[in-house]
Amino acid sequence: MNDQIQQFTVYALPLLFAITLHEAAHGYAARRFGDNTAYMMGRVSLNPARHIDPVGTILIPMVLLLLGSPFLFGYAKPVPVNFGALRNPKRDMIWVALAGPASNFVQAFFYALALLLMGHFGVREAFLIDVASAGVTVNLVLCVFNLFPIPPLDGGRVLVGLLPIRQALALSRIEPLGFFIVMALVLSNIATYIWLLPLMGVAQTLLGLLLSPFRLLL
Repeated sequence: MNDQIQQFTVYALPLLFAITLHEAAHGYAARRFGDNTAYMMGRVSLNPARHIDPVGTILIPMVLLLLGSPFLFGYAKPVPVNFGALRNPKRDMIWVALAGPASNFVQAFFYALALLLMGHFGVREAFLIDVASAGVTVNLVLCVFNLFPIPPLDGGRVLVGLLPIRQALALSRIEPLGFFIVMALVLSNIATYIWLLPLMGVAQTLLGLLLSPFRLLL
């Protein structure tokens, strides 16, 4: 139990920031493309309290931690987006959807850079190293998981924006059941092996390439 409490302490802050910035990025992108709904509701904010969902932000990560899940993830209250208010709804919804995962990848990069700098300067503080490592993992998992191509996940919205109208409408109709479909795929490990693990490998490789100039400088 003490190990689980310590692990939760290490993961809590990176997960909270990852979810907060993910949702704020959606709201910011929506405003840039013409929809002020999230901004008017105060959701384009870095205040975690505006985004916390009791189940997705607290309960699910704790349950996954207690179950010893290899991946820890969660979600916040979705930022409201009126896609009809976007200047070019079909195209702009792609950018609004991608803003969240992109924010997580950027955070993963900075956590990884922090790890690189701590190693270079001889920082040996275990808690800081563990938090930075957790930050990389949490953000890459959230980035990859949210790109799963089933609505209401971001990847599903991207796919709806890319497909022809008829196919896009057909895919969008599964949105009310999408969360349960994704959870079933996660719990059965299907999503883990066909999506999370392969794309985590790709994301880690890309992260390594982006960090290579800093390794050379150091």
